[in-house]
This record gives sequence, structure tokens and C-alpha cells, in this order.
Amino acid sequence: MNNLSEAIHDYCEKLSLNPDPILRDIDRATHLETLAPRMLSGSLQGAFLTLISKMVNPKVILEIGTFTGYSAICLAHGLAQNGHLITIEYNPEHAFIAERFFNQSSMNDRIRLIQGDAKAIIPTLDSTFDLVFIDADKEGYSVYFDLVIDKCRPGAVILVDNVLWDGKVIDPNPDKKTKIIQDFNKKIAADTRVESMILPLRDGIQLIRKK
Repeated sequence: MNNLSEAIHDYCEKLSLNPDPILRDIDRATHLETLAPRMLSGSLQGAFLTLISKMVNPKVILEIGTFTGYSAICLAHGLAQNGHLITIEYNPEHAFIAERFFNQSSMNDRIRLIQGDAKAIIPTLDSTFDLVFIDADKEGYSVYFDLVIDKCRPGAVILVDNVLWDGKVIDPNPDKKTKIIQDFNKKIAADTRVESMILPLRDGIQLIRKK
């Protein structure tokens, strides 16, 4: 960020939804206990996730990529009465940290964490999703979308993180991972089953609504 955009970010963060107090503990632990703390959603994106979830008022949320649990707790705050969130994390160490904080959270009884490969787990889930958040390995984005789209009700919202990839998506000669993100964004834009837009929030969020 340049100084102006950093100042604007701080301003937006300061005047946005106040986070659940446990999120500060997750933020601290993520910086102390993981090698890639920048993967954390952070308070501004977390506020966005909470507000979107409250607007959708979902009965069932699916999150693909738990990391340390920050985004799951943000999303869970918008659940409908008796609703629940399923979150899938491949890395057992990250899942262990997330589970620790879920157990301390007021959302504990509404969050189910599954540790394993989402590509194998999603087909076994007997649920219709109202809200999906995809924030896992970028190589799997297209597969994850294909696995969830038919399990989403009409009007469901799918959010996909990191779709600007540090701004590299506008590179005419992209590296392999950037090309994967570029191709995914083009795929979503061309899919007639959905309406979509890219929000330049943090590292880019693809906001998708199933028709």
C-alpha cells in the first residue's frame, strides 16, 4: 500500500463494524503460531463477511479454507436461527488452532470443522448452501466452484478471496499461479448461471450470486 491507501484503509477499518473480541486473540495467535499470518482475513474484510452473511441470513454456510478460524467466526455471526457453518481445512496444524478458538467462541455450537481434502469432502455433504466462502489453494478454485454451484440454492452467494492476486492479474505475461486466477475470473464472468463482480477489497473478492 502507498501512504494514501494505507490511511484510507485505516479510516475504513476504524469506522466499520466492531469485531467479535475473540478475533483479536485469533489475530495475535496467527502471527505467533503460523508462517503466513497475512492469510488472515483481517478486521475490514471480516466486517464485510459478517455484513454479507447478515444480509443473506443463511441457514447453511460452507467455508473452504478455514486457516485459523477468523473468517468462519465472522461469517457465523450472520447465520439464521438454528443455522450452521461447515468449514473445511486441509492443514491439520491450522485446523488445530481454529478448533481451539471455536471452542472458546460464542459460535462454537454453530460451527463444524472438517479436516481434510475439500475436493473429496464436498461431494459427501448432504446440504444446500445459502452462502459459500472459498479461500483455499488457488489451483483448486475452479474445481471448488464446480463442486458447490449445484449445491447452492437460487439466490445463494459465493465469495472467493484473493482474486486480484497482489495486482498480478493485470500482468500480460503472468506466472503460472496468476494465470490460474486470471482463468478463474474469466470463467466466472462467462458463466450464465451466475451474476458476479470483483470487489477491490484487500486482495480482491469475487462476489457471485447464483441466479
